Amino acid sequence: MAWSLAFDPSLSLWLIGAGAVLAAILTGYALFKRQRGALLRGLAFAALLAALADPSLVQEERRPLPSVVAVVSDQSASQRIDGRNTDTQTATTALVERLKSMRGIDVREISSSSQGTDGTELFADIAKGLSDVPPDRIAGVIAVTDGEVHDIPKSAADLPFHAPFHGLITGHADEVDRRISLVVAPKFGLVGSTQEVRLRVDDDGTSDSNPVEVTIRRDGEEIDRLEAIPGADMPVALDIPHGGDNIFEFETRPLDGELSPLNNKAVAIIKGIRENLRVLLVSGEPHAGERTWRNLLKSDASVDLVHFTILRPPEKQDGTPINELSLIAFPTRELFSTKIDEFDLIIFDRYQSRGVLPLLYFDNIAQYVRKGGAILIAAGPDYSGTDSLYDTPLSTVLPAAPTGEDVTAPFKAAITDIGKRHPVTRDLPGSQQTPPTWSRWFRVIDTTPLEGDTVMSGPDNRPLLQLAHEGEGRVAMLLSDNVWLWARGFEGGGPHVQLLRRLGHWLMKEPDLEEEALRLSSKAGRLIVERQTLSDTVNPVTVTLPGGETRQVELQPAEPGLFRAELVAPELGLYEANDGELKALAHVGPTDPKEFRHLISTTDLLKPVAEESGGTSQRMRESAGDAVTIPRIIPERGASSFGGSGWIGLKMSDAYEVTGISRIRLFSGLLGLALLLGLTGMMWYREGR
Repeated sequence: MAWSLAFDPSLSLWLIGAGAVLAAILTGYALFKRQRGALLRGLAFAALLAALADPSLVQEERRPLPSVVAVVSDQSASQRIDGRNTDTQTATTALVERLKSMRGIDVREISSSSQGTDGTELFADIAKGLSDVPPDRIAGVIAVTDGEVHDIPKSAADLPFHAPFHGLITGHADEVDRRISLVVAPKFGLVGSTQEVRLRVDDDGTSDSNPVEVTIRRDGEEIDRLEAIPGADMPVALDIPHGGDNIFEFETRPLDGELSPLNNKAVAIIKGIRENLRVLLVSGEPHAGERTWRNLLKSDASVDLVHFTILRPPEKQDGTPINELSLIAFPTRELFSTKIDEFDLIIFDRYQSRGVLPLLYFDNIAQYVRKGGAILIAAGPDYSGTDSLYDTPLSTVLPAAPTGEDVTAPFKAAITDIGKRHPVTRDLPGSQQTPPTWSRWFRVIDTTPLEGDTVMSGPDNRPLLQLAHEGEGRVAMLLSDNVWLWARGFEGGGPHVQLLRRLGHWLMKEPDLEEEALRLSSKAGRLIVERQTLSDTVNPVTVTLPGGETRQVELQPAEPGLFRAELVAPELGLYEANDGELKALAHVGPTDPKEFRHLISTTDLLKPVAEESGGTSQRMRESAGDAVTIPRIIPERGASSFGGSGWIGLKMSDAYEVTGISRIRLFSGLLGLALLLGLTGMMWYREGR
């Protein structure tokens, strides 16, 4: 219970202040002149001003509020090793029980499990947990943690509270651990290039400096083993064999008695980027569709195009001098012998074998395909005639043989059953309806399929687009020269850009267009398993978690030729999917998470901010065989230090809440009126004598 003086003025304060100043001047002048009744006049002025201010005596009934103590348990991943989570549970339970048995203390339990890319965010969780508590009610914060905290404020002034902070450290002082980390790792690399990664192996808690074996894997397959000196950076040269993610793993053998092998592995993901794809386009003669191919390839910024058009066949003799037949000579030897391996794709557009290329060069092209090259035949009447490419050594890699007939009738190209599952033709715009909503074509070259897949068909189910694998390379045959009708917008046109671009990138082995592929990716904490196939069914997929645990996943149809499943990714690290035929890898979270960089417990990180706040940072046990010891808890008032060896202190608050108020007005009613009239009458009486 407490008394105080309060005012409820009838006029503005500045008016009352002005009146007080005027009354002081008049009273002072009267006293200076020794006028009769000057003192009574001053008292009358004071009583009048006091009445206008309406003073009151206020009595508050107060109830003390309990001091709030936060008990924080660190639930981050590094707390799950070496029994630290058990020690944390034991300590927090004991702390809560002790604090609840003390008078005037309200216990706030906070669980900190934030461990994103920025590691353990203990103080962020403390700020959230105490956001509804007034600062003057917080008596202290006691955090049970391993000390590996990644959002420690620079000073106590930056803490989200103004009370002592105490860190009770799990683990013990004689811990040892081996860790491998990436010092420098590029994010991108050209396909076919060599990139340098610098890694480092550290043995914490031991002075052993013997070389350590490091196993290196690429996309799950072991590629090398090296010896690393602990504490020294080691450069490693890595080849980038393919586009997309190249996942490299670096793993060391465990150290005897170490805390955990979690940080004995590091992962680097280097995205392979292709240099501009080199495409050779050879047009056998000028025709309406030639510009379609040229415009499409020139519009693709990732393609370097070399284009030659044979304007006049050798058999046409009209006396034109040889040096006037072309601006640039057709470098057949350079293109099809010495430099053929420099091209990613060769396109023959309505090309006839008329002696421009010797037969030896066609054999070179066939060998080029078998060794991993790609060839596209855009056929017209040339393919069914007497000078067909099928009559050259190139026929050994071509998937369709001409019958010698051309079908010239209007038709709409159709997606075959297998084409609906193939990534080149699946979901082409306009194919969702029957018949497709694209324009007609008027010619198809009749052929007999020999191998590969027919993904588009013409009239009477004749093959229109044939795709095949040959050795390490790929071959595609578009058996019509009418694709330019789509490009020109005839009858509304068609998806020529999507079709031809997908076709070209499939030939050049774009990973997203593989017809048989297993993919693993992560999004928003979930794993997405996808199986692309031309089959009607797929095998179950075994997903291996970073810790070695496996899960069997049944894939469900998502689209034609595409099966998918999702599952929760319970932890950070490298996941593997395997269906018995194909394998895929994906990394969830950062490749070098802060949470696993340092696993040894420490009091050093929290000590500066704890001591500045008046608290402590101390271990609950010194060695592995010791029992967990909880310090004594001592409530204090007016102290500057709140902890020491074996004890921690709390800064008890004086916060209270007002439960009731009583007020006595000093100048209200007859008492105030009598006082004013009495002083005024005495003043008149004194001055009137």
